[in-house]
This record gives sequence, C-alpha cells and structure tokens, in this order.
Amino acid sequence: MLDYTKHQDVFPAGLQSPYDRKLQHEIEEHRKSLGGSLFIDRVMKALGISKAKLYPPKSDSGVHQLHQQICGASMSTNHKQSLLYYILLDFDRLGRQNAVSESFASDSGMPSTFQVFMKGLWHMDRQDYERALEYVAHPSLSPDFADDIVITLVRHAPGNDYSLALSYHHAVQPVLKTSLALELLFDAMARTNVTEALLFSRSHPPHTRQVLFRRLLSSILQPRGKEPAVDGGDIAFMPLDAAEEEWFEEHLTTGEGRSLSKAKETLLIRKIACDRFAEAGKQRSSGPWGAVLEGIRHGIEGHAD
Repeated sequence: MLDYTKHQDVFPAGLQSPYDRKLQHEIEEHRKSLGGSLFIDRVMKALGISKAKLYPPKSDSGVHQLHQQICGASMSTNHKQSLLYYILLDFDRLGRQNAVSESFASDSGMPSTFQVFMKGLWHMDRQDYERALEYVAHPSLSPDFADDIVITLVRHAPGNDYSLALSYHHAVQPVLKTSLALELLFDAMARTNVTEALLFSRSHPPHTRQVLFRRLLSSILQPRGKEPAVDGGDIAFMPLDAAEEEWFEEHLTTGEGRSLSKAKETLLIRKIACDRFAEAGKQRSSGPWGAVLEGIRHGIEGHAD
C-alpha cells in the first residue's frame, strides 16, 4: 500500500508540476472571487493548518513543503489523504498524467466519501458549480461546509438563476448555522418560488418565522438593481394564518415595508382577495386600480341603499 508520508510515493519522480504562472494566477483570481478564501483554505484551517500562502505552491519545493505541513499536522490519516488528493487533482489537469489522483486514492486506501467530497470542493474552487453539485450533494456525504456552499452558490448564481443553490438545499437539507446563509437561501427561494419560501418560513421557530415572512414581502416587492419588483399578487392571494395576516398588514402599513414599491397596491389586492371590500373602498389609488376602487365604492353604496 502507498505510504502517503513519503513524498516520492505521492509525487513520483518525473511527475510534472501543474503550478505554472497561469494556474497560480487562475487560482488567486478564484480566491478573490470567493471572498478571499478558497474551500481548500477553509478545510486546511479547520484541520489546523493556518499558515498562509501554502496553496498554491509556487515550485517543486513548495509542493514538498506543503506535503510536509500536511503530514506533520495533527489530524486523521483520512484528512491528510484528502488534502493530498485535492492537490493531485491539480496534477490531473495536465491531461498527460493518467489520473494520478485516482491512483493515489486507490493505492492509499482513501475512503470514497472523502474522494467525493474533496472533488466537489475542488470544483467549487474552480467555480464549476454545476459539476461541483454532483459531488457535494451526494447522498453519502454529511453536510460539511453547507453554509459556505449555499452562500457561494447563491452569490454566484448566473442571471439570478438560483436552481443550483436550491437543488443543493433540496438534496442535502442542511441545518444552516449562520444568518447570512439562511437569508441568502431564503431570498433565492423568494425570487424563485413564493409558495416554497412561505412554506420554508413556517418550518422555523416563531421569531425566525416572523423575520423570514417580512423578508419574503420585502424580497418580492423591492426591485434589485435592474431587476424589477415581483408581482405582489403572488403573496396577496395566498392563504395566510392569523399571525402572517398580522405581519403582512403591519409590515406594509407601519413597518419597514411601507415604503416598498407596490406596498400599497399589494395591501389593496390582499383586502380585495379577502373580501374586505369596505376597507378596500377607503383606500385611494390612481391608474387601473382607481377604476376598481370606484366600482367597489359604488357597489358598497348601492348595497347600503
């Protein structure tokens, strides 16, 4: 069996290093795009290797130093194998070196779950998110680094298409630990499927549920950059419970949502949808809703006569 502690066993003589200036630049650009930390940076930090600038190695001696740092760290054998496997995935990129990562995994007895996860993180770091999802959402894995994965998939969603982030959520069902990850995932839901977002909010404790419901209203009604506000009718016609009804009214009348685009219009639609015609008739509106309100007022007055 391969001895991963021996440098020549992991990186045999004649194995060409892939870390030319082009790849180093590419990796650094990906690091900047990911907020200054690659997933491999986060894994190494979590495993006790915090020395900066070990990855990517700048030369053969840098590869040797990185190997020593990994082998000398206080972590399990499987974790050490995982870090070395990630590095060897870079060597695979040369194409002329027949899957050195697979040979290492096979010869060292590295568990397949570690291979799947590290390959997923490697693709995340290369910003090949569709391919990464095939691995990080694998049913054999525990949801490690789930918050970071969700944040990355939402922030790098192309053209506001959040399908990859939502697919990861549906497949893994992670319990998110940070408010940032929860908020970004919820916003992605709200911009994609209002019903799904509403049901998701109901799965949380009362206080968080209230915060998410208000966030749902704001996400629907607030334009983002060049993206227009979503039609508020989606939420206005939904069956809400007593608490949600109260939050809806408060947020759009006296709360932070009162200044949102279409806030008044959405309140009006809600009142009409709930047969609260007397309340709706008291509102003032111009445009197409002006004629609707006028009809409601005439109807109420005629009924009173």
